[in-house]
Amino acid sequence: MKQVNRLFTKTLTVFFFLTLVSSMKSVYAADGEALFKANCASCHKPLESYVGPALKGAREREPSKDWVYKWIANTTTMVNTDTYAIGLKESHGGVIMTPFPDLSHADIDAILDWADKYQVPGAPTAGAPGGATAAAASSDNTILYGLLTLILAIVGLILLQVNSNLKKLTDEKEGINSPAPVPFYRNKTYLLLVIMVLFVFAGYWLVEGAMGLGRQQGYQPDQPIYYSHKVHAGVNQISCLYCHGGAQDSKHATIPAVNVCMNCHKSVKEYTGEPIHREDGTTVNANDEIKKLYSYAGWNPDTKTYDKPGKPVEWVQIHNLPDFVYFNHSQHVKVGQIACQTCHGEIQNMVQVKQFAPLSMGWCVNCHRSTNVQFNDDKGHGNKFYSLYEKFHQDIKDKKYDSVTVQMIGGTECGKCHY
Repeated sequence: MKQVNRLFTKTLTVFFFLTLVSSMKSVYAADGEALFKANCASCHKPLESYVGPALKGAREREPSKDWVYKWIANTTTMVNTDTYAIGLKESHGGVIMTPFPDLSHADIDAILDWADKYQVPGAPTAGAPGGATAAAASSDNTILYGLLTLILAIVGLILLQVNSNLKKLTDEKEGINSPAPVPFYRNKTYLLLVIMVLFVFAGYWLVEGAMGLGRQQGYQPDQPIYYSHKVHAGVNQISCLYCHGGAQDSKHATIPAVNVCMNCHKSVKEYTGEPIHREDGTTVNANDEIKKLYSYAGWNPDTKTYDKPGKPVEWVQIHNLPDFVYFNHSQHVKVGQIACQTCHGEIQNMVQVKQFAPLSMGWCVNCHRSTNVQFNDDKGHGNKFYSLYEKFHQDIKDKKYDSVTVQMIGGTECGKCHY
């Protein structure tokens, strides 16, 4: 009888632990919104085209049911062989999506299910009485799985207690003097369960927290002068390289000096465009911001002279990489021919700049794995920087490869990015 009780206790413990782990995996896989924010939000939006296409209704537009699984796992190959993938690339400025081979089919389905059900927050759901919002209508199973896990835990503890009482009754019936019941806080089975639960949850949150250290995706500080990239780079079509000339020729993109701004604003004294609104809805007085620029430059617009000493604008740096990471703008912009928007997002549409990409090691490595090298072609067109890779040029001519990625020329070697 004792062996049966021990076997029952061990079996129940293992069952409870496996159920807990399985529930946590289900929570993670089923939470499409969390998966979207962690993997897709940098380049996709649910309802509108961004760097990549809108995700809502994506499966209805695809040529086959399992196309999305192949695409997400191996975009590099498909973008050169699949007709639909080639069309996606051409319709989005030649940007190639980073592959995510670690995403399971269940994860992909969860993301697309969430996107299909997504509505603008505050918009009424079709057929919902009283105009229920999309937030209420969207299905988030996290709470459900959490409740199920809690219920299973309670049931498991009750069964353990029932087993203990049955054992006591059996011993009394057989005339066996059983020891006094062990208090809950000294019961090894209960303690083991508590330790396993704490270990799983603490380990999960510890890893998640450690992975996020030093990252500041979405960072959007207030600047000394409210500068709208949407007005300058978007409406007025000023090239990024006019202000950030170092991006093409040096390691750093550089912040433009006040005199660069004054090249235009000696003449442009007043803003006459559409009203500029901050993200909180307040309106920016653009003319006051121009006056701030004049103050920094020491410029008097009435006398059209510099009548006092100027000083640099103390801009708040947004993009910061660790000291042990080497990044060269010219290597990417001029040699790699990477568009500014690839890393900085649609900067021409940002009223106030924020950090668009996570700038994590995984994000950079995935880009190197999927980005094709712009080799020089037979007619001399392309990038002559890579002309020294004669073997790859010959392999492409021999049809061994249809393209060469940055990874293939050593773009994922540790020494390329780390001192």
